[in-house]
Amino acid sequence: MDAYQAIVIGGGIGGLSAALALHRQGIPVTVHERAASLEPVGAGLALAPNALRALDRLGVGERLRALATAHPAIGLRHPSGRWLARTDTATFEARFGETITAVARADVIAALVDALPDGTVRTNSPAALVTPGGTTEPAVVRTPDGDRPAALVVAADGLRSATRAQFFPQLFPQHPGPRYSGFTTWRTIVSPTRRPDAVGEVWGRGQLAGVVPLADGRVYVYGAALAPAGARAADGDEKAELLRRYGTWCAPVPQLLALAEPGRVLRHDVWDLSDPLPAYHHGRVALLGDAAHAMCPFQGQGACQAIEDAVVLASALTPAADPATTLPAYTAARLPRTTAIVTGSRRIGGLVALRTPAATRLRDAALTLAGLLPARTLLNRSARTYNWQPPALDATA
Repeated sequence: MDAYQAIVIGGGIGGLSAALALHRQGIPVTVHERAASLEPVGAGLALAPNALRALDRLGVGERLRALATAHPAIGLRHPSGRWLARTDTATFEARFGETITAVARADVIAALVDALPDGTVRTNSPAALVTPGGTTEPAVVRTPDGDRPAALVVAADGLRSATRAQFFPQLFPQHPGPRYSGFTTWRTIVSPTRRPDAVGEVWGRGQLAGVVPLADGRVYVYGAALAPAGARAADGDEKAELLRRYGTWCAPVPQLLALAEPGRVLRHDVWDLSDPLPAYHHGRVALLGDAAHAMCPFQGQGACQAIEDAVVLASALTPAADPATTLPAYTAARLPRTTAIVTGSRRIGGLVALRTPAATRLRDAALTLAGLLPARTLLNRSARTYNWQPPALDATA
């Protein structure tokens, strides 16, 4: 078909990645974000090798690698400070070609926006799908400027996707929708006077904390804990809640949390699509990122998989290709992979969720024994995730 207009609903990392991928395929695209700005939700982000390769296809990989902070080793500890397992980052890089790059979400958003033509992203611009279209008619999206036809609509509107809620229940009436994982999470970025010596995660009974150095001396600190859905700190002070939970844990967790600005501690419950959708497309609409396969954060792959989605979706599209006929290939490529990662993330969450002394002792002993295995044996378990290779876009072929 002739050159067409694509519309992306949602200006998060997945939506912006999709817009940039489509732009690099020569497809005119507009992003509609309902928020007044692209102030990112969340604090830090781990870009694994699979996501970095996809970002290379988008032309922004090197910019983000330049923000990485090197650290010789990362690992997993008990709240007492005892190491359960460690991974040498040089060994990781030798196995997968590079390390995991930790950056602020704001830096990823900025890199994607800067690579798009001016005017591509429209903030304070809520958009809603009116009709998904089909082989002979376009999709229609309602925007503040009126109803707009589109040959392709990318619904990157998050876990509570209005697009998915509006149309996909008609297709899959038995699907239960998002489920609460049992976990709530906290995230913040602090600026200590010295870099932390211990990097990685600390696992306790039904909760964990993580420490990840970022650029410019900043540190991303996060926590996850079992809690009822919707629960919040009694006085609204989430920093105090973090110190109550983690204040007696090993350094540098309590020391870093003490530096947090109360108003900059983000808390969100974790819901996921543990029951996979039967398809990620309908008509001329493609679901992407959390709208398609929201997952627990325990593999650090949520944003990574959204970036993968974007490149795979765009790789089959050119101004001469009709999305109505190519979107089934997108589902076929993405559904098995993302389903496996959603399942794996829930499985790791099950280990974090253990709370009884006997169960946590057995878990920690198993982790310690696993840490004694050759590094290659351990890294091979992640190979299917990290070794993924993105398809070429026209601009990177």
